[in-house]
Amino acid sequence: MTVLPLIFTSGWASGINAYAVVMLLGLLGRFAGADSVPPVLERTDVLIAAIVLFVCEAVADKIPYVDTVWDAVHTVIRPIAGAVVAALLASQHPGSLGEVAAGAIGGGTALASHLVKASLRMAVNTSPEPFSNIVISLLEDLAVAGLVTLAIFHPWVAASIAATLLTVGLLLVWFAFSRIRRFLANRRERRERRAARTPLASPVGS
Repeated sequence: MTVLPLIFTSGWASGINAYAVVMLLGLLGRFAGADSVPPVLERTDVLIAAIVLFVCEAVADKIPYVDTVWDAVHTVIRPIAGAVVAALLASQHPGSLGEVAAGAIGGGTALASHLVKASLRMAVNTSPEPFSNIVISLLEDLAVAGLVTLAIFHPWVAASIAATLLTVGLLLVWFAFSRIRRFLANRRERRERRAARTPLASPVGS
C-alpha cells in the first residue's frame, strides 16, 4: 500500500509548511510525471497560489516572534491542508485506503508536526539573536522539500525518516517543557526564600 507512506510523509510535511507541500507535489506531478499526484494540484491556478503563499511563509517564518504568530494562525490551516492533500492522494489509489481514513491520518500527522514546530520555535525565540530562526527555518524548508520529493519515488524510506523526525521532535518538546517547568519552579523557590529572609517593616510610629 504505497499510498500510506506517501500520505504520512505529506501529512508530516504539511504540519511544517503546507504551502510547500502543495507546490512541490504540483510541480512534481506536472513536470516530473509523478502519477501519484492528484491532477487538481497540477493546475496552474493552484500552483500560483501555492507559490505565492509559500514565499509569504518563507519570509514570515524567518522573523523572530512573527514566526510564532504565523504558526498560531496556521494551527487550523496546516492540519486541514494535510487532511485534504491526504484525501486527494488516496483518491488516486481507489481501494487502497479510504479518503476519510487518509484524511484522518494526514490531518493528525500534520497537527502533531505543527505542534512540534510551533513549540520548538517558541523555545528558539527566547534567544536574543535572530540567526537561529533563519537557520532552523531553512533546515525545515530543506527537510520538507527533500522528504516530499523522496516520498514520490521511495515512499517507505521517506515515511521512515518523517516518523523519526516526528519522534525526535516530540522528545525535544517534552525535554524543553520539562526544563522550562524546572526553571520556573526553581525561580519561584528562590523568590520565596528571599521573601522569607526579608524582615517585615515596622509599623510607623512604633
